Amino acid sequence: MFSLTGKRGLVVGIANDRSIAYGCARQLRRQGADLAVTYLNAKAEPHVRPLAEGLEAEIVVPCDVREPGQLEAVFDEIEARWGRLDFLLHSIAYAPKEDLHGRVVDSSQSGFAQAMDVSCHSFIRMARLAEPLMERAGGGCLMTVSFYGAEKVVQHYNLMGPVKAALEASTRYLAAELGEKRIRVHAISPGPLLTRAASGLDRFDSLLERARARAPEHRLVTTEEIGAMAVYLASDEAATSTGTIAFVDGGYSIMD
Repeated sequence: MFSLTGKRGLVVGIANDRSIAYGCARQLRRQGADLAVTYLNAKAEPHVRPLAEGLEAEIVVPCDVREPGQLEAVFDEIEARWGRLDFLLHSIAYAPKEDLHGRVVDSSQSGFAQAMDVSCHSFIRMARLAEPLMERAGGGCLMTVSFYGAEKVVQHYNLMGPVKAALEASTRYLAAELGEKRIRVHAISPGPLLTRAASGLDRFDSLLERARARAPEHRLVTTEEIGAMAVYLASDEAATSTGTIAFVDGGYSIMD
């Protein structure tokens, strides 16, 4: 059950061994998937490439979605090497620090636009580029990573709240538009955990402690537990599920 043997997938967002994307990639590979992995830039490559090699990734390429042509080059490489794509994991987010640490009402136009482009619209762009490759595979699964702050106000999550809300809405619309091609779309919503990206949030330590105290299990989730959800969603067993926000948070999201 949940075997991914024979499936090929792209993982975008590995920064180090604590990344959500890496925890997911480990689980996806463990269940037999062949992986393509990206790294942000030359500075990030020495940290990511050894991890990619440990995953036996067949494709390892740079991808900064802010750089014109880089995202398209990733999919060109996949088309040339594999000719198809079965699943994709989008696990990237960004907002300028001054906008991320300030009130939403004070966010700059440029900062808001950057956050929306990298954190949300890049997923839409990936979906468009993946669509023909997934059609050739007879369908596929697109996954992104969200957070409960998209649904309710979470103190100090600030600008990322509206951005993740847009990402979750995009997930539903993409699911509706691509469903006839048997392309499923999901957002995985983990509880707070310490990653390089999340550590940029203001007073993140207090957010972690509040999450631990609030969750019924009184613990934080792990990246590999998040990866287990990614495995299920990418598998044929989840063929009738699409457009979902899949919480992996120990019950954090059900509590007042």
